[in-house]
Amino acid sequence: MAWWGKVVGGALGFVLGGPIGALLGGVVGHKLDKGLASLQTEEAQSGPGDRERVQTAFFTATFSVLGHLAKADGRVSPEEIALAEAVIRRMDLTPETRAAAVALFNQGKADDFDLDGVLEQFRRECHRRATLLQMFIEIQIQAAYADGLAAPAEQRILQRIRDQLGIPEFIFSRLEHLARMRWEYAQGGAGGGAGPGGPGAGWRQAEPQGPTLEQAYELLGVSPQADEAEIKRAYRRLMSQHHPDKLVSKGLPEEMMKLAAQKTHEIRQAYEMIIAARKG
Repeated sequence: MAWWGKVVGGALGFVLGGPIGALLGGVVGHKLDKGLASLQTEEAQSGPGDRERVQTAFFTATFSVLGHLAKADGRVSPEEIALAEAVIRRMDLTPETRAAAVALFNQGKADDFDLDGVLEQFRRECHRRATLLQMFIEIQIQAAYADGLAAPAEQRILQRIRDQLGIPEFIFSRLEHLARMRWEYAQGGAGGGAGPGGPGAGWRQAEPQGPTLEQAYELLGVSPQADEAEIKRAYRRLMSQHHPDKLVSKGLPEEMMKLAAQKTHEIRQAYEMIIAARKG
């Protein structure tokens, strides 16, 4: 957790101030003040794409934008709160970083939250790391569809995120479709509540039930008519892109490795389901 230690220690230079620095300042307060003197030194030592900078930007942007998205339609639903809490649980945060995530979520709900500024700085810090940007927007899409249907205000914010981060429309549409399918599958006739179909079900650590065959093809981004060679190529590409160690080396916070591991589990499960169905 070196990146968070630097934030708490006041080494503000590696986040370059800006909207993200302002959000962090609101979280740890005066502890950042002593880092201002070392701003130029820190900037000289690292630039956009530095792993600790990216980790800080990813963590800060993820939870603050989750809060902004949750408040988009004028109210924060129990499902949206449950999903944010589920993401936090999956990360096994220390009490200190958990408190920071909650504080960032609350800052994102403020009327003066600078969404465009935060997204622009986040995109710059990620330095064209497409898989990280895609993982970020996937979390936000999951939040928007936490209660089954993204409100018009939430859809507008998702489009702003997509445009700001330069996510291709076909990727965004596929992730959005997957979010809807996951929600529908999670309901499974359970009718919500505390069971598998309850709030934040897609992020729970419940006993895995597996995707439908249709979802499996969607997850791999291939059609049911694809041959096995094409399916295998898609599977290997996705597994390589989402390998937790590779993502952390590119700047994913270590605390989010479990989210990446869940993604690779879903990809592997989808591939195995497709192969089994074809052999059967």
